[in-house]
Amino acid sequence: MSRIGLNPISIPEGATVEVSENVVTVKGKLGELTQEFSNVGVKVEDGQVIVSRPDNFTKEDKAKHGLYRALINNMLLGVTKGWTKELELVGVGYRASNQGQKLDLALGFSHNIVLDLAPEIQIETTSEKGKNPTIKLTSHDKQLVGQVAAKIRSFRKPEPYKGKGVKFKGEQLRRKAGKSA
Repeated sequence: MSRIGLNPISIPEGATVEVSENVVTVKGKLGELTQEFSNVGVKVEDGQVIVSRPDNFTKEDKAKHGLYRALINNMLLGVTKGWTKELELVGVGYRASNQGQKLDLALGFSHNIVLDLAPEIQIETTSEKGKNPTIKLTSHDKQLVGQVAAKIRSFRKPEPYKGKGVKFKGEQLRRKAGKSA
């Protein structure tokens, strides 16, 4: 039985939830998100969203019950508070800069990597003397922020010996010992 799916979702102030046939639309001060759903029932009652599943107890229905409840909750948090991911560039000569929605990365390759970002994402790059450059991604869509952050990280993943590369802020890396003498 899905314990997550049973919890009702309270709708915060400033957000509205609309349910049509098999689409949930969430609107808030930061934007609007939609999500299709199947094999579950979604209804709005007394300032809460309730996700229910049909009487059949297949494993797929149980899984989707908790999944859609979590997705709707993330949508509500996104349109009211927003989602943020921070990346850190560790390595000599690694730099990041942005102009509008273009992110320019210098990661030790012969050419810089230029990435065009979706208009829903706000980007902020900082580089202070003595600290690693950081990239801060902010949006109302949790999936989009995670996908873009994973794409940026994939350009140069942290290596296990010196830890050089693009990593999430606060990420613990598994380090290996170098050659023994």
